[in-house]
Amino acid sequence: ILVNNAGAIPQGSIAELDDATWRQAWDLKVFGFINLTREIYRDMCARKRGVIVNVVGSAGERPTAAYIAGGMANAGLMAMSRALGAEAPDHGVRVVAINPGATETDRQIVRWKARAQKQFGDEGRWRELTTGFPFGRLASVDEVAAMIVFLCSERSSYTTGTVVTVDGGLGYRK
Repeated sequence: ILVNNAGAIPQGSIAELDDATWRQAWDLKVFGFINLTREIYRDMCARKRGVIVNVVGSAGERPTAAYIAGGMANAGLMAMSRALGAEAPDHGVRVVAINPGATETDRQIVRWKARAQKQFGDEGRWRELTTGFPFGRLASVDEVAAMIVFLCSERSSYTTGTVVTVDGGLGYRK
């Protein structure tokens, strides 16, 4: 089993991000996924068994100009997951992607606290900013991890070449 997961692509428009920032971000996430997948996929195909789960992110489904590098990277990784996932069963392998929406990670909490400090003058009120999300909260890390575990399991043995979104339905809200 290979679970690819990397983040840290910075916010910014096409005019704001310089080439070095794009390259550094894409080297970490896009080429990190590509390089690991290339190596592990070969071994999985030789063994006729394996699962690759790419933890991508919902920005590839709903790209914005303000997060253009991340949206483009995620859209590309979704395409890679679908394309490789279509071929992989010929070799006994499955490839899937998961797009977590807003999730209560340490990194995200820092961002929410900064917004709360700016908006309310109190970082401790950050949860008030998330009440408009589905179920009135962010996804938990455990909820995202449970989906990854399921996708790796035999209970999901006929799932490949698809992207599973875990965002509480946010992407379909008007």
